[in-house]
Amino acid sequence: MRDRTAIAGVGYTPFSKDSGVSTLTLAADAILAALDDAGLTVDDVDALATHRVGDSTPPWVVAPALGVPEVTWYLDQFGGGSVSHSVVGQAAMAVAAGMATTVVCYRAINARSEFRMGGTGRGPAPIFDAQYQAPYGYFAPPQQFAMCARAHMNAYGTTHEQFGHIAVNQRANAAKNARALKRDPLSLEDYLASRWIAEPLRLLDCCLETDGACAVVVTSAERARHLPRPPVLISGAVWGGGDSFMSGTGTDLTVSEAARVAPRLYAMAGAGPADIDVAEIYDCFTYSVLVQLEDYGFCPKGEGGPYVASGATALDGTLPVNTHGGFLSEGYVHGLNHVAEAVSQLRGTAGERQVPGAEVALSTAQPGYVLAGTSALILRADR
Repeated sequence: MRDRTAIAGVGYTPFSKDSGVSTLTLAADAILAALDDAGLTVDDVDALATHRVGDSTPPWVVAPALGVPEVTWYLDQFGGGSVSHSVVGQAAMAVAAGMATTVVCYRAINARSEFRMGGTGRGPAPIFDAQYQAPYGYFAPPQQFAMCARAHMNAYGTTHEQFGHIAVNQRANAAKNARALKRDPLSLEDYLASRWIAEPLRLLDCCLETDGACAVVVTSAERARHLPRPPVLISGAVWGGGDSFMSGTGTDLTVSEAARVAPRLYAMAGAGPADIDVAEIYDCFTYSVLVQLEDYGFCPKGEGGPYVASGATALDGTLPVNTHGGFLSEGYVHGLNHVAEAVSQLRGTAGERQVPGAEVALSTAQPGYVLAGTSALILRADR
């Protein structure tokens, strides 16, 4: 499947704390923006793909609302951030297999004003492991990731300040992004002064609950070359795993499911860590960035803390990470805005935050602590 398909368009709605519109409206607006970016119309669409947990709007509602003439393939995948990149991979697979010609992948959520991702005001999600957590009040994502972050601190001496470097770096990137919810300056001292959410995670370790939507258009590489925007090739797409932080055979919380899928991803794309020019790494919490830097092979296990503190992940570092500000500062659109940012970087259209000469990008999903799996993409400029 390497380089047979491409992302031809990206679209966003504004990110906010209160969109004032329905989730369906958000989805429609992002899809229309992505189609416009690709030089296509609704009449060109024959497939839709999304993932869902909490707030969502499914393809079989979106298609008639937009007036899509005929849907030949669709995906409405249960799962949170862990499956956020698999929807793009499966769209590419559908195009490569001839099941569809133009797939729009989207995620729309009113995750601040309506169905908050932390689960307030709702019953627990229908996940098997929930029965072991909910009776003890151990259910919110910050609690879950806090345990994994603490395990890393205990095993390798990782510090609060090292987590803080991730938050500070991403805020500096967000300052160059007009779309970002948080653009005000952030110092390490500000980070350390922020209140606890679930130790060792502070408020500024946590992503922003956000209302918004994002969409990307997937089609064949050959067709994309005849559209207005430079194509971004899908060189590798993987999804899978096996262990969650509650169930399975794994015993080391400092290793995520990313370590399992990374070899397959690199083999599929014909690339390795040294080839990656920019990385958009799922940052529901600062710890998820740190552990994935290790598990995708950018530094040895246990050295993620020193790696981020060294400045390696800054815009002018050896591996710029979350160049848009990520979920910590741009907004949390449940994974797809990372893919869209990678596309902007490879097109060379990211403005002040552009990484010079970016040719290959890694974009990743939640690393599999909550659901027993993850997903990721390697994208390549078509030059």
